[in-house]
Amino acid sequence: MKSKVAVVGVEGGLEEALVRLFRPFGGIPAVLAGRSRVFIKVNAIDFKPYCYTDPEVVRALVGLFRDAGARRVLVMDNCTQGNFTRLVFRVTGLARAVREAGGEPLYLDEGKQERVMLPTLGYQVRVSRWVKRYLMDEREENLYLSLPKLKTHSMATVTLGVKNQMGLLAHEDRMRDHNWKLHRKLADIYALIRPDFTVIEGLHAVNHGHYPPQGLADRCVEELGVLIGGDDTLAVDAVGADLLGIDPLRVEHLRLAAEGGWGTIDLGEIEVVGEREPFRRRFTPELLPDLPPGVRLIKGRERCCREGCLLNTIMVLQTLHVDFGADGDFSVCMGKGLDPGELEGLGGRVLLVGDCAVEEAGEALTARLGKKMVREAPGCNNLRDVLAALASFMRVDPVGMVPVPPWQSAWLLLQARLHRTTARIPPLVAR
Repeated sequence: MKSKVAVVGVEGGLEEALVRLFRPFGGIPAVLAGRSRVFIKVNAIDFKPYCYTDPEVVRALVGLFRDAGARRVLVMDNCTQGNFTRLVFRVTGLARAVREAGGEPLYLDEGKQERVMLPTLGYQVRVSRWVKRYLMDEREENLYLSLPKLKTHSMATVTLGVKNQMGLLAHEDRMRDHNWKLHRKLADIYALIRPDFTVIEGLHAVNHGHYPPQGLADRCVEELGVLIGGDDTLAVDAVGADLLGIDPLRVEHLRLAAEGGWGTIDLGEIEVVGEREPFRRRFTPELLPDLPPGVRLIKGRERCCREGCLLNTIMVLQTLHVDFGADGDFSVCMGKGLDPGELEGLGGRVLLVGDCAVEEAGEALTARLGKKMVREAPGCNNLRDVLAALASFMRVDPVGMVPVPPWQSAWLLLQARLHRTTARIPPLVAR
């Protein structure tokens, strides 16, 4: 039998659209199948507008599952490095929407973490004890629904149902292989934990990567008004990618997961219920070229991974420049095989991003320029240290980047730390 994916517009209201989305699968009570607990994994990467799952969709979905008999509906995520989930849920309105609908926010960066083994890469990563117990050990007793946003992604091509699960891992464990092996890691996570149902929220769709600066929203964000859903996450992602104008067969983590036998991404093997054409676009994962003119980027000739050091650094530079009017006169070195002549010619402040650059140039540059002039962000995709260094170089106050009063941020951080957050948070004061 073909995998089935529903595509519905939201013109009649969110609850009505969600009811229509689940109808080809027997309705929400049939999907719930008598289970009392529902876990909904949203995309709460950050509080930047348009980068997170819309709270009103979350509110409607929580309410519908509660009406269908779910005793507990827990809405969960572990945000990106440089932030903590309790703050993201507060600023975005997700926490309020969840509670008002009768659900419970679940911050996966807080509390006890347990280790699980990635099957192909062969090493352990940490997930919340909630994930280990309820979504792995007691899998059949709980409904797990993935609720990503319809976005392209500069490093992963798209960030939909499969990529959404990167948020299950502790911050520290996301850095390892956040490089040219990123797609393999995403497929490995999917091999361990697979949602029962996936709904892609496409009220707005995001072009040019996953984290659009507000100042570029007119070029990066389009109101679309669509929901995409089904019980085969790979098929749902394939249709989502297709609506973005991206061939799912060219999304490596989807291809790897399909090769593992965990679903299909062949559009010819997918039955689409609903109209696709009104929602089809031609988007790209490539970032826009808006960058601070005073910053010099020096890339390794042998390796400079798009999936880690390169594009996340460029994304942070772009955000600080476009949304905070920041510039600077400094250099950023990334990758392996840096040109010795370029390194010799460097003066002023330098940021070394990633183990390759740190190991290759850190000692020599520090000896020549001094410790105060060289900052290092070791590891693959060390977003916390990259953000901390660039905020300092570009004179942006980290606290000022949060759109709530500082006392509120401090109070939320205190609560997160009392609950043993594992989030990698930069210093509150740029240094």
